[in-house]
Amino acid sequence: MTTFDEPLTKVLGAPTAKKLDELLELRTVGDLMRHYPRRYAERGELTDLSKLERGEHVTVVAEVAQSRMRDMASRKGKLLEVVVTDGRDRLMLTFFGKAAHHHEKVLVPGKRAMFAGQVGEFNKKRQLTHPEYELLEAGSESAAVEAFAGAPVPVYPAAGGLPSWTIRKCVRLALDTLSVGDDPLPPGLRSGHSLIGLGEALELVHRPRDMRDVGRAQRRLKWDEAFVLQTVLAQRRLAAERWPATARAAQGDGMLAAFEERLPFTLTEGQREVGGVIAADLALTHPMHRLLQGEVGSGKTIVALRAMLQVVDAGGQAALLAPTEVLAQQHHRSIVELLGDLALGGMLGGTRVALLTGSANAASRRSALLDAASGAAGIVIGTHALLQQHVQFADLGLVVIDEQHRFGVEQRDALREKSTSGRPHVLVMTATPIPRTVAMTVYGDLDVVTLTQLPSGRMPIATHVVPAAEKPRFLDRTWSRVREEVGAGRQAYVVCPRIGDGDGEEGDPAAGSDEERRPPIAVSDLVPLLAAGPLAGLRIEALHGRMHPEEKDAVMRAFTEGAVDVLVATTVIEVGVNVPNASVMVVMDADRFGVSQLHQLRGRVGRGSLPGLCLLVTESPGGTAARARLDAVAATLDGFELSRIDLEQRREGDVLGAAQSGRKSALRMLRLLRDEDVIEEARVAASTLVAEDPKLAAHPALRTELGRLVNEERAEYLEKT
Repeated sequence: MTTFDEPLTKVLGAPTAKKLDELLELRTVGDLMRHYPRRYAERGELTDLSKLERGEHVTVVAEVAQSRMRDMASRKGKLLEVVVTDGRDRLMLTFFGKAAHHHEKVLVPGKRAMFAGQVGEFNKKRQLTHPEYELLEAGSESAAVEAFAGAPVPVYPAAGGLPSWTIRKCVRLALDTLSVGDDPLPPGLRSGHSLIGLGEALELVHRPRDMRDVGRAQRRLKWDEAFVLQTVLAQRRLAAERWPATARAAQGDGMLAAFEERLPFTLTEGQREVGGVIAADLALTHPMHRLLQGEVGSGKTIVALRAMLQVVDAGGQAALLAPTEVLAQQHHRSIVELLGDLALGGMLGGTRVALLTGSANAASRRSALLDAASGAAGIVIGTHALLQQHVQFADLGLVVIDEQHRFGVEQRDALREKSTSGRPHVLVMTATPIPRTVAMTVYGDLDVVTLTQLPSGRMPIATHVVPAAEKPRFLDRTWSRVREEVGAGRQAYVVCPRIGDGDGEEGDPAAGSDEERRPPIAVSDLVPLLAAGPLAGLRIEALHGRMHPEEKDAVMRAFTEGAVDVLVATTVIEVGVNVPNASVMVVMDADRFGVSQLHQLRGRVGRGSLPGLCLLVTESPGGTAARARLDAVAATLDGFELSRIDLEQRREGDVLGAAQSGRKSALRMLRLLRDEDVIEEARVAASTLVAEDPKLAAHPALRTELGRLVNEERAEYLEKT
């Protein structure tokens, strides 16, 4: 009998095990058992070919419609073209070389098969080149095909050279000798929620007799993932309550009170309410770990500044971590400006507001480091430079992280470790939670406060998709709108995914982007085209991450002061940049950016009393996933709704690891949005169990499962989140 920890080499042999490791990162029997089917094919069912996306690695069930052998045009030899259909749409299969004649004899009209390969395109038609396939017909010697006649056939996530049916055979071999041992879910929990045993669940998910078996198995396996993760998080919450932190209670007559008296505007009700919650957290003796979610322009920076002043009043220091130098400099300027004569010459009632960036000259750097280490700087604003080992603080009481999706878990932890008096309080700000943030929020591990109310006078942003390939005149109209806005005394952003030749994209596209497309539009190419064409005569400047910091700062200052009409930039202006006179943004190749980035980018317009306009230019045709993504952004200004769309497309990331998003995830069966009810039930059950038995002494099988899921590396990350 084999166990979950058994290496696959002992069960499947070295060659097959090596393939599973290299292509799918499956190394043990447990890894293979948790490589669950993506879907199930049923008798007579054909795959909807219209939903195939170029670049996807797919397994489809289809019927051969026609087959044709012809001479290859570019070289000697024959090319077999096979057209398969689902009854509505068609897909071309191409085979060449000596094996083409064999495929011609097998793939005759009327035959049904499972085909696996990567979707490409030739002459604007989708195709699979040299796909692997397995016939689905009566009398076949394949046990998997015989099963197809009477039961659902699992279709597994596959890879080139390792099709679904090969994985299915490997799973069957491992299942036949598997011993699951003690069930990790306590008996009372299983009976209370009508859950089947783990061994039965694995058998039914991989070898179901019908779709009811699949449902029962999936429900149990979702509970496994939800309950194990909730148990880890419950243990973490319990431990966090014991971590020491210095209380930073509000003072009645300090700098915070003086600052609020001098504010040139009235705080919104939401800002006051959220500020009160954060102020109460800061007064506690265990560390705050709170997410401040606020729509673009809702006033998160004011809320954060009030929290920082409260900590300074209480004798501590606050650090504000920004993802770019442009944003760090903007924060420094705006905070000094907001503080008015409380920050004369960068001074704050005897406490400096310091700026530390990687490009600072030696003298400025030494001064900022000394101010932070001595305590002379009550507020220290910086970029990744704050994370370096030689940066020290006298008494770091609060860490504010702006746009947390730009920092990894380890980077954020490096700053938190600089506190000399227990753990500092942590406030994370974001306008659109990225998948990992949403994941942790759904799990109930972050305390969340939300700003939904915009300051009075703030105008909404209208967003429209510009289908440049389908309707070129729409692009002409786009540049006309920019000229109209500039003619009315306003300013515009034009955003590109790339800086210039040889530079990678700065966008954050969803998985499955097509590398065969033309290179994305670059800033260095677009500036001269606009200057000589549709925007001739306007004052146009470029801004991107490869410019010298002083040059970037000069361009940004010129734009802020109105000396530049159109700023052609990369995503360096994505967050924090505040130019109230900028009323329109054009995003070129908008499909090259992720949902969250697009929402952040458009937040740079409509920041004053002027209505904002965002135009998303794309060549992606209607009906594609890329266009659907852009349509979703255009349809709503709700950051949480967009974060859910982002999560559905990009998945959760590794909730227990360093990954911020993407396909690598500790979750195999559970989906955070679809299974929120399971997560909530599991959270209640796990919290109850951990409160009664924090170290799981009475639940050794569950403790073993936690150790299997949360290995040493992930446990280290878990302590840092």
